[in-house]
Amino acid sequence: MANTSVCCAFDSPILDQVLPPVLFLEFIFGLSGNVLALVMFAFHMDTWKPNSIYLAHLAVADSVVLFCLPFRADYYRRGKNWVYGDIFCRVLLFLLAANRAAGIFFLTAVAVDRYIKIVHPLHRINRMNLSYAMLVSCGLWAGIVAMTAYLLSSPHFYYNRNRTQCESFNICMGNNPLSNWHNAFYVIQFFVPGSIVVFCTACITWQLKIKTMDTQGKIKRAVQFIFVVALIFIICFFPSTISRIAVWILKTWYSECLYFREANLAFYTSVCFTYFNSVLNPLVYYFSTPAFSGTFQKLVLKLRGKKPGEQVNVTSSVTVDSRFLWVCQSCFGGM
Repeated sequence: MANTSVCCAFDSPILDQVLPPVLFLEFIFGLSGNVLALVMFAFHMDTWKPNSIYLAHLAVADSVVLFCLPFRADYYRRGKNWVYGDIFCRVLLFLLAANRAAGIFFLTAVAVDRYIKIVHPLHRINRMNLSYAMLVSCGLWAGIVAMTAYLLSSPHFYYNRNRTQCESFNICMGNNPLSNWHNAFYVIQFFVPGSIVVFCTACITWQLKIKTMDTQGKIKRAVQFIFVVALIFIICFFPSTISRIAVWILKTWYSECLYFREANLAFYTSVCFTYFNSVLNPLVYYFSTPAFSGTFQKLVLKLRGKKPGEQVNVTSSVTVDSRFLWVCQSCFGGM
């Protein structure tokens, strides 16, 4: 371990061994799912709705950031030694931070859209056209860029022996306004949207309980969909947020780097779950609307060289999906 100025830089041999193959697998599976989703959005979507706009933007963000993962994997393979220069380090860290924010914000937008349609079906927002959804998306992107662009303004190099570490999160002692904002935004962008998703989940679930007539299964599908969104929030964003809060707490007690080694290891391990959202988001696309899942089934049949009427295997897969959602709903039922 070396201390560069007032910042701690650690050797992490476990991360150097485990993360490269994990990141590479996330790249392969995530890219496959999101490219397929983009193809469906671009060429096979018959009907566009506001939530389709939000999910298309999410798929674009995921597809872009996935190309950062091979470079991140190579970085860990070299023992946390960055060899691609200062500018690319800044761009990569910016894209990773922007993707996390985009994943959270657009999933929240979809949850809110579903909440308004189910709980407030007569609200005037439901009569807004697609240009309204595009305006919301542009506003979200503007906010994301504004809140993460500071990562492009200065180097993020930390030196440990003869290695150059490229990190946006390092444990630095003292009071650094930019670092404080980076940490605060990282935590706030989970808890505020997460609270909104929990609220939407509770309201839609309650709506399903009090509605005696749901002949088309619209509310039930909305409940299943919102549970998938909540599950992604917990799996992908909760671990890294909690580990970052733990670092904050430790900084109030200690001022020496040796006390932060385990916390540093826990944080960078949990960050891999954040990247995992790009792998899981295609599940959100699939369960977003019957139109999207139906289009996906037709595309799978076409790729397998089967006629549209031959849907035996697809039907069985939908049954498996329904069982998966029932398990998710059971897990969250006590929340």
